[in-house]
Amino acid sequence: MTKKKSYSPEFREYVVKQIVLDGHKIVDVSQKLDIPYDTLQKWVYRFKKRQKEAAQQAQSQLLTASEYKEMYEAEKRTKLELQEEIDILKKAMHIFTQEKK
Repeated sequence: MTKKKSYSPEFREYVVKQIVLDGHKIVDVSQKLDIPYDTLQKWVYRFKKRQKEAAQQAQSQLLTASEYKEMYEAEKRTKLELQEEIDILKKAMHIFTQEKK
């Protein structure tokens, strides 16, 4: 009988990212790391399933019109405040860099 190996979740994720994100072939990774091909297929399937679920969840959390408007107005206020600070700093820099007469 063969003994079933156990792999840590971090290792599994590392291997799957090599396959999915880096484009390595399952066959090559299987041979290189001595992990059964079927096992890697299952890991990749689960990883892709989790990615798809996360994308669907993000899609379902889209902002409503009022939430978007509030966020837009808050960002606009922040930009205006920053622009005012920049203008003040420019004026101060101009004053301090003028030659004394």
